This record gives sequence, structure tokens and C-alpha cells, in this order.
Amino acid sequence: MAQFVFSVPDMSCGHCKMRITKALEEAGFSGFDVALETKTVTVEAGDSEAVRAAIDEAGYDAVLKQ
Repeated sequence: MAQFVFSVPDMSCGHCKMRITKALEEAGFSGFDVALETKTVTVEAGDSEAVRAAIDEAGYDAVLKQ
């Protein structure tokens, strides 16, 4: 497992945070932090593309930072 940090520039409110959290949970991720203040999502995962796809499924663009 690796730690991936994604920038999610369109995340702007609590509802956005809840949608992304739900999408990650539904995709099977459990070790993550959705930070509205910094507009980032940090996830412990084996595949960064799977994380990006889950965030995309929630309706948000995600850019891998690390």
C-alpha cells in the first residue's frame, strides 16, 4: 500500500466532501482523509487510478499530487 494525495479543486462545501467520502467507501477504501480546507484527498491504496476513478465517479476531477 502507498499513500496518494489528490488535489480536488472543485470540492467547495460539506456536501462535496460527503459525496467523495461515500464514493471512496463504496469503492472499498477505508484509510483516507477528505480535507475540505485544502481541497485534498489522501488515501492509503494499492492503485492510484482506482482512487481517481472513485472520485471521478462522485463527479469531481482529481489530480494526483504525490
